[in-house]
Amino acid sequence: MSELVAVSRSGDVAVVTVQNPPVNALSPGVPEGIAAAVEDAAADDTVRAMVLIGDGRTFIAGADIREFAKIRSGQRERGEGIHPLLFTLEDCPKPVIAAIHGTAFGGGLEVALACHYRVALASAQVGQPEVKLGILPGAGGTLRLPRLAGVAKAAEMCAIGDPITAQDALDHHILDRIVEGGSRESLLAGTLAFAAELIADGAKTPRVRDNDERLGDMAANAPIFAKMRALAHQKRRGQMAPQKSIDSVEAATKMPFEEARVLTAKLFMECLHSPQSEALIHVFFGEREVRKIPDVPSDSRTRKIAKAAIVGAGTMGGGIAMNYANAGIPVRLKEVSEQALQRGLARIRANYDHSVKRGRFTPEFVRERMDLIQPTLSYKEFADADIVVEAVFENMELKKTVFRELDEATKPEAILATNTSTLDVDEIASVTADPTRVIGTHFFSPANVMRLLEVVRGKKTAKDVIATAMQLGRRMKKVGVLVGNCHGFVGNRMFVPYMREAQFLVEEGANIVDVDQALEDFGMAMGPLAVGDLAGIDVAWRIRREAGHEQPEGVRQPLSEDALYEMGRYGQKTGAGWYRYGENRKRSPDPNVQTVITDIAARAGLEQRTIGAREIVDRAIYTLVNEGARILEEGIALRPVDIDIVYLYGYGFPAYKGGPMWYADWVGLQSVYERILEFEAQHGHWWKPAPLLARLAAERKTFSDWQRERS
Repeated sequence: MSELVAVSRSGDVAVVTVQNPPVNALSPGVPEGIAAAVEDAAADDTVRAMVLIGDGRTFIAGADIREFAKIRSGQRERGEGIHPLLFTLEDCPKPVIAAIHGTAFGGGLEVALACHYRVALASAQVGQPEVKLGILPGAGGTLRLPRLAGVAKAAEMCAIGDPITAQDALDHHILDRIVEGGSRESLLAGTLAFAAELIADGAKTPRVRDNDERLGDMAANAPIFAKMRALAHQKRRGQMAPQKSIDSVEAATKMPFEEARVLTAKLFMECLHSPQSEALIHVFFGEREVRKIPDVPSDSRTRKIAKAAIVGAGTMGGGIAMNYANAGIPVRLKEVSEQALQRGLARIRANYDHSVKRGRFTPEFVRERMDLIQPTLSYKEFADADIVVEAVFENMELKKTVFRELDEATKPEAILATNTSTLDVDEIASVTADPTRVIGTHFFSPANVMRLLEVVRGKKTAKDVIATAMQLGRRMKKVGVLVGNCHGFVGNRMFVPYMREAQFLVEEGANIVDVDQALEDFGMAMGPLAVGDLAGIDVAWRIRREAGHEQPEGVRQPLSEDALYEMGRYGQKTGAGWYRYGENRKRSPDPNVQTVITDIAARAGLEQRTIGAREIVDRAIYTLVNEGARILEEGIALRPVDIDIVYLYGYGFPAYKGGPMWYADWVGLQSVYERILEFEAQHGHWWKPAPLLARLAAERKTFSDWQRERS
């Protein structure tokens, strides 16, 4: 057979093994190799059944995503894709059993569905995650899955894209058996035993595409599809692929299989050629790209992290402690008083209890994690820590005091990390005897939920410290992005002008609700003013005071947020900020705030006017792009995609628009630049175009072009 597919024998069973590491993707040659092996075995009178299994750590994780880009660009025609393989499997006159360990995602699950039977380890997962790439299952997943799992489960799996456990798959008839044991070897042994039973029972070969029993009828299905469309709108707001996935599942219930397959192919191509799919595939590869650091190779030495310690048991410190505990790392949590310590532990317990109620964690898991978090009032407990994270208030003198103490209390090889969101990491490091062991690990609130981790590199940070921090991020299931050291780094440096522009808009006459709604309609998870209330207006006020950046005389400054602070309206925590907050912190407009802003505008001599959604979006998003261009030129971010990933996972930028820099490329940098020139003419100083943006627009290039030229 080919190098990608091997065949062996176990008695009268042929074992077809996919060996395309690391995840056995369905790259060119793999489908053809499987089909040839099955056809050969079908023609061999001594073979009575076949087992299809993956080599290494997984079954078939899915399609080779690089092939989608080739189809979109016209480098390759889609043709029939893996359909010929699926029909070869399904039409085989001898039983074909998929043996699943690791994952069977996307095309991998579609291959398994075309087999006559499916067996899996209890630890395996199956799913149709194509919507996360802006496409739908294009090789029969939307058509075969409802014939096994029923319409509701199939529509949910295809439209939402989350994986399910082997037990869930068994309960919904996707699997025929779960094999005990945790190894590939035990899976193969169990599947061979299952094959022997089939042979003894007459070796039936049921074809999934012929099974219509679970497809239901139109009357029963109508409310199911309506509910799933609402769920898809809620969970994947603004995206087309989830709705088209539901269209395809619905077609499976209304059309003959072949007609539904033709329709699905049309829907697939509509999705694949959409900007949404292009953006989501950019994000998929971007998550992997940000791990690459030119001067810190992936095989760089890292420091062992067996024990951690955290200074500060507040909201951030407690959330960070949960991250370490969830990764199985024992952590000491320090506060200045017993009262503060107990308050912090109570908050951690409440967070865990909430996760248990949602079914995310089991009570046993939570007990184990809480046991890993040990409270302390003394630095003496830090002596054996491999990493210490400082999570105190955003005040430079306080942080420097903490680092002086940590320098004395920790072993010389321990990493000292600051969770600062804006302050100079080099200045913090300057009070230590060895600044090479100091790094920024900026978690985002709530730290136990948000996936982004900004890893801030100081001038003297050692490379093994950087490699260790990036590795820790993966261990905690975070998306780590290495950034340079400046005020606010990447995320908050860009958020400052974004928030400033939102204030300018309301001071010029835009309604608070309209500003947030326009940006939420654009796809942002929350509007900027609602985010301000969530983060805390008092927190933003303290950061501004700590920064102490003075602007030239005569340059317009935002005034509204300071006014809210002076009124004691700190946001959700006080029940009032830009909005009022009621039960469950549900927000509602507050006419009093609009009145305050009108008075501020009058005193400042600002003429208020009606501002449309397009201007709101352009001013908010293009100020991100403009600042992002400066960050790139200064080398604070390694690549445009690093900025995109920061904004996707830290600030709720819509993934289906790729991130601010990808979005600007898609709009066209010349158009973005011309719009920024309009805003500069209207609003002055703040809108001066970044030199890099101006140059790329003049050359009719993109940020992606700029990156390729530098690579």
